[in-house]
Amino acid sequence: MKIDTEYIKLDSFLKAVNAVCSGGEAKMIIGEGLVAVNGEVELRRGRKLRPGDRVTLGGENFPVE
Repeated sequence: MKIDTEYIKLDSFLKAVNAVCSGGEAKMIIGEGLVAVNGEVELRRGRKLRPGDRVTLGGENFPVE
């Protein structure tokens, strides 16, 4: 997904790419350790993603552009 700002928070990114339906769902799956950023499990829903980062959830990859 292409972003027009310096960064986007992880929970907002997951909603934007339709990986989750709500912020509550994003909080839950992040807290359960189901989301990886650049190959490492990320537990912070406010993690700032910048172009070049790659988010993985359930075997799917979502690049940040």
